Order: sequence, then structure tokens, then C-alpha cells
Amino acid sequence: MAAMKTIALLAVISGAALGTASAVTHRVGEPGGAWDLTTDYGSWASSREFHPGDELIFRHQPGAHNVLEISKADYDSCNATSPITTLGSGFFTYVALPAVGTRYFICGFPGHCTTTGTGGMKLKIDVLPGSPSSSPAPIMSPPSSAATSARATIGFADLALSSCWRPVSWLEMHVFFIS
Repeated sequence: MAAMKTIALLAVISGAALGTASAVTHRVGEPGGAWDLTTDYGSWASSREFHPGDELIFRHQPGAHNVLEISKADYDSCNATSPITTLGSGFFTYVALPAVGTRYFICGFPGHCTTTGTGGMKLKIDVLPGSPSSSPAPIMSPPSSAATSARATIGFADLALSSCWRPVSWLEMHVFFIS
């Protein structure tokens, strides 16, 4: 009986690993940034390749920022009045990149997406055809000891809820908890 449980567990782990092995999770703004007013998203996006099957994770303060997907015209003018969709305003927002094409994201809070001055919370993602992304995973800086417990608790709840919508690999869980 124990051997059957072990085999079943290994099959589940292997299936989860195979299901996510080709996709890359891109943590927007990292290392060293997040979805905030100080990160240079143009430089961040240009240093990576995005392919169908990849996903974005926006990490941000709830009530201080949100994530809107918008058209190119609205992206160019930072117009948040008619988003294609409002994606999230919690601690983490997950965005799947299922197909080739260009996607546009902004923060809809007043003054956060500006074409001049401070702000600049706008991100253009070009999803390229071909194999899954081969860009390296962001280098994670060690967390402060005070923040680790709170982030791990929030992270676990968020990761558990998100796994209802997409498979989560063991490696991703490990990286998520130590970052």
C-alpha cells in the first residue's frame, strides 16, 4: 500500500513538472523592483524574451496600484478610462501569455502611468513565436528576516489560490518562498 502511494505521489509530481517545464514565470520588475513607481519597465522587458505559455506576475501594494490591460492607443496616451480588462489590485496579479502578439499594461491610479515626469507604470510585452523563453530567471536577492514570515504566509495563500487556475511547479514554490 505504501509503495502505491509513493508511486502515485511521484506521478503527480512528475506530471506537474512536465506541465510547467517549458513555461517561464516572469516577475515584473525583478530583481530589485516590482510593479511600482521606480522601476524602468522598458529596460526590464527588453532584457527578456516572452513566448506563448509564459506568464507574468505583478507584485504590488494593494490599494496603491492595480494592473490594467489596455489598447496600444491607450498605452501611448496613458488612458486608463477604457481598459480591455482590469487584472488585479491585490498583492500579486498573474497574467498568462497564451499567444503571440503585443500586450499593453498600465497602472490605472491617477498619475502612475505618465508619458512625462514621475510615474511610468506602463509595460509593453511582445510575445514572440517559437520555443518557450530561454531568458534566465531573475536573480533573487535575499529577503529581510522580518519580511520573510509575512511574505511567506501571504505568498502561500496566493500561491495556493493561483494553483486552482494553473499548475505550479515545486521549483516555482521554492523560489516563491525564498524571494
